[in-house]
Amino acid sequence: MSDIVPYQAPPLPVKGGRLGFLSLAAKMAALAASALSLKEGLWVLKHRMEKNADHHDRISEMCGEAEVEPRFTGLITDSAKALRKVAEASAEVAGAADQMEANSRGFCDAHKAEYQGVYEAVKARPDVQQAKPGFYRKR
Repeated sequence: MSDIVPYQAPPLPVKGGRLGFLSLAAKMAALAASALSLKEGLWVLKHRMEKNADHHDRISEMCGEAEVEPRFTGLITDSAKALRKVAEASAEVAGAADQMEANSRGFCDAHKAEYQGVYEAVKARPDVQQAKPGFYRKR
């Protein structure tokens, strides 16, 4: 059994029973920025782990030449393999973060294209009831 606890996202801000145009756009922009930051950090981690694994391989070779007890040399070699696995896993997670960033930016663009006209119309004439979303869509 794993000790990992699932992340429970906080609810999005709701204004008057509906999610606001600007607040949703801001949340999606923040998600895109966070995903980009995560992706960059994971690539840094990947390169650091690969560099450390190379150092461990070199130390293992030097220990072999120095005729250090094979048990310890094997432990160093195993640590290099483990570091390479961390590097591979961080690259996979970076790929997922990259996809998350692209999806959130795409969502934000689609949201603006769909609802910005409605938002601007409501702001221009708050006393007039506006059409439902999708009515102003251009095909």
